[in-house]
Amino acid sequence: MSTSPAPHDSAPPTPPTPPTPPGLFCPPELTPERWNRVASRLFAKALAEFAYEEIVVPRPAPDTGPAAPVPAAPGGAGSGGTEPGGAPSGAAPAPYTLTLDDGATLAFTARRGAYRGWRVDPDSLTLDGRPATDPLDFLVRARRLLGLDGATLGHLIRELTTTLAADARLDHTALPAARLAELGYAELEGHQTGHPWIVLNKGRVGFAGTDAARWAPEARRPTPLPWIAVSTRLAAYRGVPALATPGRLYARELGREVRERYRAALRARGLDPDAYLLLPVHPWQWDETLLPLYAPAIASGAIVPLPTDGDVRLPQQSVRTFLNLSRPDRFTVKLPLSVLNTLVWRGLPTERTLAAPALTAWVQSLCETDPFLRDECRLILLGEVASVTVRHPLYDRLPEVPYQYKELLGAIWREPLRLPPGERARTLAALLHTDPAGRAFVAELVARSGLAPRAWLRRLFAALLPPLLHCLYRYGAVFSPHGENAIVVYDEQDVPVRLAIKDFVDDVNVSAVPLPEHDTMPDDVRAVLLTEEPDFLTQFIHSGLFVGVFRYLAPLFEEQLHVPERDFWDLLRAEILRHQGRFPELKERFELFDLLTPRIDRLCLNRNRLHLDGYRDRPERPHAAVHGTVPNPLA
Repeated sequence: MSTSPAPHDSAPPTPPTPPTPPGLFCPPELTPERWNRVASRLFAKALAEFAYEEIVVPRPAPDTGPAAPVPAAPGGAGSGGTEPGGAPSGAAPAPYTLTLDDGATLAFTARRGAYRGWRVDPDSLTLDGRPATDPLDFLVRARRLLGLDGATLGHLIRELTTTLAADARLDHTALPAARLAELGYAELEGHQTGHPWIVLNKGRVGFAGTDAARWAPEARRPTPLPWIAVSTRLAAYRGVPALATPGRLYARELGREVRERYRAALRARGLDPDAYLLLPVHPWQWDETLLPLYAPAIASGAIVPLPTDGDVRLPQQSVRTFLNLSRPDRFTVKLPLSVLNTLVWRGLPTERTLAAPALTAWVQSLCETDPFLRDECRLILLGEVASVTVRHPLYDRLPEVPYQYKELLGAIWREPLRLPPGERARTLAALLHTDPAGRAFVAELVARSGLAPRAWLRRLFAALLPPLLHCLYRYGAVFSPHGENAIVVYDEQDVPVRLAIKDFVDDVNVSAVPLPEHDTMPDDVRAVLLTEEPDFLTQFIHSGLFVGVFRYLAPLFEEQLHVPERDFWDLLRAEILRHQGRFPELKERFELFDLLTPRIDRLCLNRNRLHLDGYRDRPERPHAAVHGTVPNPLA
């Protein structure tokens, strides 16, 4: 979240937590002072993002003059308010108001920024002149203003409340930026605050309170994972050429003793070990989903529970992905989790899970044979190198059933991040973090580097942009380089030097306009690879990186590192033009995949939950809504 929290040491003493009756679980972080603090921050975020997506239309407070233009009405193309070229004007904070359903006036101070975004001061929120800190009350008192039906509102209240509870847990254990800078990649993940754009970013519908305390990334609880054996009548294996057979995978991931123990368990039940595939399983998924829905297969011996392999793993920001702490050289595992979080149920789609190794091999081959990506960018693509998918005997035959029932069981093994001495990694999302005293994590890294803020920012853009732009222009391919999937690699001085990408199999898209570079694409990859028209393909970079990350990073540079927002976007544009100048032979591709258009579509992630899909079941995964356009600060 981009809004800086209030310093903890400025708050009044926290009253003692009432004793919990024996046998009841009550998180220690649920105290009045902490709840109000995180609620105020999330209230400001909700107003900012709802206003950005024009779900609500704040009006300038009376007598504020012309510095705060009135936004366009909902459904329009969005307001102007920029200097020539679409760069943000850097206007001073201004007061705004909203009239709620009951006639009450919600007032606050906000700044407008790039893409006509909003940055709301949480300390400025008042309701009819009194301090306002409760986003739950806002949902209820503004339900008609927000355009919510009763079913959606009921679920929203639950998801917003659980998000606030997760924020309180994070606040309870928050560390200063200087301490965070010392943490390793895996440990730092447990301190991140979630998607900066999606308001309900830690709803995790399906988790109970004790589940969140055990399995959420902010719980930071390493755990061993149990395994299961599944008959090849239900399960299918795929692997990259080096892992073409399941035996090669298990020889790498499981010690000889563990493999023999699993085989012995199958033989003891009169089963042939060679007729089964092995995979880890999330304990929550086993209890909540697999035992009820795969009970016939378990009864028949088609699915056999096995003990843990002994390795301790840590859940990451995606909740369903686990890093191996016992043996960091072993693969990361991604497991289905029937939990609704952000926009989708966090299962594993069967077709893309089956195709993951082949898609990995094709994308990595492009990188390995391209001297610019391989030698200059030194791009790291963390491949999804092996997978096991498990069919459900009934659901997989029914295309009309909700998609969550077709993503229940399987596993993907992903390459771990291995770096040479002197390099370290952090997800891009970490740069948006602010500590309890309000210090931005990015400000800490800039200070440690010894570089001037503009110089450090140029190095960040030079590490991130060239490989992404080259994949787009040369190969007509894009990843979704959002804060969780994009990993920044730093040198010993905390200067950004290169980019790593994970989860690219789920998010890679290619141009619907055929390019010669697509001729090497295998048929099984072509069958599942998502395609988009060129003018929308650029949205993955705009929305994933520029709107989804840089829209929040630019204000941090202005507020804490004294780099004006306009300079931020000018430096980014300069990096794009520098890359284009390096490859003049791709001029037609620069025009085909134009990142510098005056306006871009406004993708809306919160509208999807509030208006487009809500909480209804559907047979296909939902996609972000589009609502009007916004000025492009790179134009």
